[in-house]
Amino acid sequence: MEENKKMKKDQIMDALGKVIDPELGIDIVNLGLIYEVEVDKNHCIVTMTLTTMGCPLSDMLHDSIEQAAVSVEGIKDCEIQLVWYPMWDISKMSRYARVSLGIPEGFGV
Repeated sequence: MEENKKMKKDQIMDALGKVIDPELGIDIVNLGLIYEVEVDKNHCIVTMTLTTMGCPLSDMLHDSIEQAAVSVEGIKDCEIQLVWYPMWDISKMSRYARVSLGIPEGFGV
């Protein structure tokens, strides 16, 4: 059972990796916005943050995240928990995201 949950989490993370932040042009996984994915039967909870509290695109991202999660076979609905702690910063980005955005190696880490 636990192995199935892990597989579902990985599939959801893969699907979320296709959700692009429209302002930065990088997916939300590489930006480090996804803090956790929990799976309970056919329901998932995505715990995440945004780059800034006043992010004007949060509604659009919310819809894209839900669509990505339920695109995974067996997932019927998705709850998004938006958190502000730990606070997002550049150090949460993957190397790929930093390079793509031209952020120098070691900056903000």
